Amino acid sequence: MLATQQLASATLLAQQAALAGNPSTSVTIRQTSNAFEFEAADSLFSIRREGASVAYQVAGQSGLTPIPGGGFTINFDRMGRLAAPFSGQSLQFQISGDSDFTLCLSSLGAVYQGPCS
Repeated sequence: MLATQQLASATLLAQQAALAGNPSTSVTIRQTSNAFEFEAADSLFSIRREGASVAYQVAGQSGLTPIPGGGFTINFDRMGRLAAPFSGQSLQFQISGDSDFTLCLSSLGAVYQGPCS
């Protein structure tokens, strides 16, 4: 699904900015009524939702949290790892629509398709 690829790309862009020492070290995910928006390193990506939705959870915990209307921001430290408030924790994203896709953002900053292990 395109939303999974855009989420992974935006996350990697923010991580690379953090590694390069740029001040823009976060990715913000927004879910509007008709689009997904991914903002990272002063870039904005937008794709149509087409009925899909994105939710997340801290890996190992139960219950998905929908992306709030104001957006969901993930920060990275200078080493490209997840920073506050998720320091040391992996995040798992569920993109649901015609099909369901799972994406893991590990605590070390790796992004891969599938559940966090």
